[in-house]
Amino acid sequence: MGTAYVIGTYDTKGAELAFVADLVDAAGARVCRVDVSTQDPARAAPGADVAASEVAAHHPDGAGAVFTGDRGTAVRAMADALRAFLAGCDDVGGVLGLGGSGGTALVTPAMRDLPVGVPKLMVSTVASGDTAPYVGASDIAMLYAVTDVAGLNRISRRVLGNAAHMLAAAVTAPDPPAGADLPAVGVTMFGVTTPCVTAVRERLGDEVDALVFHATGSGGASMEKLVDSHLVDTVLDLTTTEVADLLVGGVMAAGEDRLDAVARTGVPYVGSCGALDMVNFGAVATLPERFAERLIYEHNPNVTLMRTTVDENRAIGQWLAGKLNTFTGRWLFLLPLGGVSALDAPGQAFHDPEADAALFAAIESGVSDPDRVRRVPHHVNDPEFADAVLAAFREVRA
Repeated sequence: MGTAYVIGTYDTKGAELAFVADLVDAAGARVCRVDVSTQDPARAAPGADVAASEVAAHHPDGAGAVFTGDRGTAVRAMADALRAFLAGCDDVGGVLGLGGSGGTALVTPAMRDLPVGVPKLMVSTVASGDTAPYVGASDIAMLYAVTDVAGLNRISRRVLGNAAHMLAAAVTAPDPPAGADLPAVGVTMFGVTTPCVTAVRERLGDEVDALVFHATGSGGASMEKLVDSHLVDTVLDLTTTEVADLLVGGVMAAGEDRLDAVARTGVPYVGSCGALDMVNFGAVATLPERFAERLIYEHNPNVTLMRTTVDENRAIGQWLAGKLNTFTGRWLFLLPLGGVSALDAPGQAFHDPEADAALFAAIESGVSDPDRVRRVPHHVNDPEFADAVLAAFREVRA
């Protein structure tokens, strides 16, 4: 059993943190109380096992970089110091933080650095809004505080008590069965490439542990976090649609570092152009005005798809080629000549052979080793394309 780290600013949230830590301790978990206050380095917060000055000393530029007297720079610097501090702890069984916007921004970067599977719970006043900047590609659980984290009351005691018992249970529970010891294969999927991914999974059968990621921006990032953690043995990146959102301005964009984990680790990789015919937005009313005359498809009341153009496909292909050129491991990239999504087929809304041709040509001309790019004369969702993926999978793993 690891240690439950209860982290927060003990100068302003001391009573709340002590309440949580005592409950975790009473539930049978070892507790380490970590102070990340940024105001007074000389003040030793009562009840903390690790003083703020000790955490701050882990900053690359020393504690002086944290205690600047300016709240904004101090919070950012303490966040960096906490990341370094937690990285040096070999007994982290789980982490619980609590705070407002500042405390959430301070604690969650260190949580994101921890491996997937280590329990992470952030009780926050901003947890009912857009939590993507705090959660990122990690498995942080965000619990809305309901009332401000400013004293104990009949509501906060219940919410904080729930949080304490959640962490205690996660830290003290035995690990779940790991399942069969099979190679882990990361696969990217979208609704419009589901038939392809389903067919590939069926062909692989029980020889791998298939980890399917929804290519919504955070999905691709989550897969690459696992790649960086050496928890994925091979990548089948069949749905690279997040790159279209990145370059055109959609709401499901990859980060600029998409594919960098593959380059860093050299993990075997098979990629394709799944759903690069579309850019994602919210409801139709949210479509940016500059795209008012574009070809769109209302996928559902909350998702509007926009067809990528010839020029956009050319730019996407060039971007992908640049990333592929950085790869150090074995890789292949497949071009589905019959169409890249369920909407990109004869008679369907996004069928545009000219735009696809621009994408394919840009990839082929941009890579330094064109033999690694394979033209497949089938639609991405055809059974024959799944066969080609399986053959490429076996080739990169040979």
